Amino acid sequence: MKYETESSLTAAVTAQFAKTPDPRLREILLALTSHLHAFARETALTIEEWSQGIEFITRTGHMCQGGRQEFILLSDVLGLSMLVDAIEHRTQSSATDSTVLGPFFVDDAPTRLNGADIGAGLAGDLLLVTAAVTGTDGQPLADADVVVWQCDEHGRYDIQYPGRDGYFLRGRFRTDARGLVQFWSIVPPAYPIPDDGPVGDLLTASGRHPWRPAHVHFHIAAAGHRSLVTHLFVAGEDYLDSDVVFGVKPSLIVDLVPHGPGTAPDGRVCPNGWKSLDHPFQLAAL
Repeated sequence: MKYETESSLTAAVTAQFAKTPDPRLREILLALTSHLHAFARETALTIEEWSQGIEFITRTGHMCQGGRQEFILLSDVLGLSMLVDAIEHRTQSSATDSTVLGPFFVDDAPTRLNGADIGAGLAGDLLLVTAAVTGTDGQPLADADVVVWQCDEHGRYDIQYPGRDGYFLRGRFRTDARGLVQFWSIVPPAYPIPDDGPVGDLLTASGRHPWRPAHVHFHIAAAGHRSLVTHLFVAGEDYLDSDVVFGVKPSLIVDLVPHGPGTAPDGRVCPNGWKSLDHPFQLAAL
């Protein structure tokens, strides 16, 4: 199809994508074409500016190697990850709120027994986490898969360390007959997302900070239920109102209860005391 105007160019591209066999892919490509062309017209995008955009996208791709996923960071700081998550969970009003997966999840987290210490030997205030997993009807979900991960006292995740020896502050647990999982960790700090690449350049250019508030990640799956990806954020910490990836929801902000010095409920002696986090997670039925 020939074109003579900006609008007829959009129509020409649309006509080509209209032949896409898969209906859902066709819907997405047609909408992408329409909105992308409208964006270029609305901003009167110049060739130089689009060239800079292509260079930015190229650099983003080049940063994706090893434990680094720059495109997830880009999606996160644009708020797109949270928007897609909100769309995905429009009908889950009674389940625990979800939030972004983030770039530091791994599929092969080490299997741990209930009561294990995922931060053994690492500096930081001791934290005893107890998670109760149920359906939205309140019935315990036994044998649910619970994957947890968090940063260390320096604000870094295990996979960010070159030459690391195994995983730490990460684990896969199974709920017991009461739907419970319990593990020891350390109280996480706030931390900046990796900002030494193109996403960091974008934040600097737009006058934004790179910080995330302190949190622990959870990925919970149980038979017959929708999987849950969420965080628990530490109440009173910095950046709860300005999370760089827009992941904070009020229902996910939790208090840590201080204890000790003394002996924890599982018999662990804590001469410097410990903090506890007890939280229920509700999964929506399929």
